[in-house]
This record gives sequence, C-alpha cells and structure tokens, in this order.
Amino acid sequence: MTEETTNPEQEPSGNDELFEHYRFVADKGQQPLRVDKYLMNKIENATRNKIQQAAKEGNIHVNDSPVKQNYKVKGGDVVQVLFEHPPYEFLLTPEDIPLDIVFEDEAVVVVNKPAGMVVHPGHGNYSGTLINALTFHFDNLPNNSSNRPGLVHRIDKDTSGLLVIAKTEEVMTNLSKQFFNKTTEREYVALVWGNVEEDEGTIEGNIGRHPKNRLQNTVFEGDDAEKGKPAVTHFKVLERLGYVTLLSCRLETGRTHQIRVHLKHIGHTLFNDERYGGDSILKGTHFSKYKQFVENCFKVLPRQALHARTLGFVHPFSGEQMRFETPIPEDMELCLEKWRNYSKHVIE
Repeated sequence: MTEETTNPEQEPSGNDELFEHYRFVADKGQQPLRVDKYLMNKIENATRNKIQQAAKEGNIHVNDSPVKQNYKVKGGDVVQVLFEHPPYEFLLTPEDIPLDIVFEDEAVVVVNKPAGMVVHPGHGNYSGTLINALTFHFDNLPNNSSNRPGLVHRIDKDTSGLLVIAKTEEVMTNLSKQFFNKTTEREYVALVWGNVEEDEGTIEGNIGRHPKNRLQNTVFEGDDAEKGKPAVTHFKVLERLGYVTLLSCRLETGRTHQIRVHLKHIGHTLFNDERYGGDSILKGTHFSKYKQFVENCFKVLPRQALHARTLGFVHPFSGEQMRFETPIPEDMELCLEKWRNYSKHVIE
C-alpha cells in the first residue's frame, strides 16, 4: 500500500473542482472489501459516518470514477478521497515558535525537536508544528514530494531529537537520496521494558499498518510479509536497569514507528509508549511500592522513552561528513536516574 498527497494547486484529473486529500493503492493480495471499511483502516481518526457521507457526495473515487460506499476494493485499485477545498495541512500559517537550532548554513538546518511537537500539519494538528515554526523562521524552503517545506525525514510527536531540514531544492534532492540509499546515520536512545538478553542484535521484519488497530503498525511475517515494507533496526545494550534496559538503536530503514514496532515485536515495548501498550507495568513485581515507583517514572517522563540522539550525513555542497549529537533530554534523564537508583537498591 502506498499513500501519497498531491499538490493542492494541481487538481486531480477528471474534475476541475476537487482536490485530492488521500490516495491509496490497494495491495495486490487485497481481498474484496467495502470501500468504507477499507478507508476506515487507512485513515486515522476517520469515522464510518464521515466516510459514507463522503461517498454519498461523490467524494470517493476508485480508478478515477466515483463509487458508492458498498463498492468492493480489490488488488491494484487506486482509491482517492477528494474534496472541494485543499487539504488543511497545505494551508500553512507561519508561527513564531522558538527552534533549538543545532547547526545552520546556506544548505541545511539541523534542529533538536522537543517531545510533544508534531513535525508537520495533519488531521487534528494544523498549528504548533515544526513546519509552522520553520516557515516563520526561514523563507522559500523547498517542498518535498508531499508538499512539506524543508522536510527530508520525520520523527514522531512524542519522540525528541535531531532532524535535518533542506534549504534548497538541490539540497532536498541530495539529502533525500542519502536517506533512500541508507547512507545516513541515525541513532536513537530507547528505554524498553524487560532485560534484553543479547548485548547487541538486529531486528528484521516487514512493517505495515496493523489490520485491527489503525493507529498502530505491526510486523508482517511469512506469507503476510508482502503486506509490509522491509525494515531493519540494529540495537546495542547501553545499560541494564533490572526490569528495563537502555538501548542504542540504529536505523537502516525509516518506516513509521519502526523502533517502537520492532522492539515490541521482540518483546521489549518502549517504556511509557501509550500507543503500543508500554504505559502499563509489563515487567516487575506486584508490590504496591513498585507500582507507585513506576507511576512516578511515568509522571516525570509522560511520553515514550525515545530520543533521536545522533544524526549523520554528507554535506550536499562540501561533501564533508557531518555528524551531530544531542544529549538525552531532562525528562528522560530523570526517569533513567530513578531506574538507576531503584535497580541499585532493590534488585540484586
């Protein structure tokens, strides 16, 4: 399945009044499925009523023709959702939001994104994003293939850490190739539930949208592998803290939620990752004191314990190898200190 977003200034073929908001290409192995159910699985925060209403109004097209809500989607179908207004995420309002700029020159900007900041506007988040801030601080940033100014890659809202922004079209093309060719360096620090037995290892597993929970991604294996895209994560143990482990994770690919999905797949869900179940006590004792301790950890780190610490790439103009590192943020460091003290005094 691929998802694309078109330029709102370029109206879809066949209708001069409609703008494309979503486009999905059904997997080859897609079993016939009603288009309203299909779209509910694909579009975050969409309700069946809204989808059915869109179908009644002629806003859902398959293979360039409007369809009713009971149309059965099959392999290879191109499903579009079209409206008379451009997608809201393209109606960008520059906002004077402070940026933590680690490095800047005529080609690139490297920023340290705080946890809680969404990278780009989307459904439910049309302001306060990194893109809103970038368009305020920088003029004429180039659009990427999804019309997002300057953006070469992204990290999740509640993940902190480093991102590189392209200042020109030439730089955008150069950096995008580096990411595509897997020559960039991306290292994350992750606190996970459980004692990771191996000192280091590699997780390989195709990642795609979870068939039952559309807010999650999952690993597809065996005959289902084609439902996901190849993903590779290398990990190394930095610190063992009893019921949790601190890891260094290096990305070879860049799938949505990749580290979160891969670590859960091997039984080590990210600490306090609400979306993937890490906000429950997954390892440890049943004592009330321990429960209180973990809840205190959740309070000091009210998000998933994931930080994009290191970013490396070749400078598009000079050819110099650039490498940036940013410290673990205070909320995550406070949580780690709590676990260090706990494991030292309680766990033998």
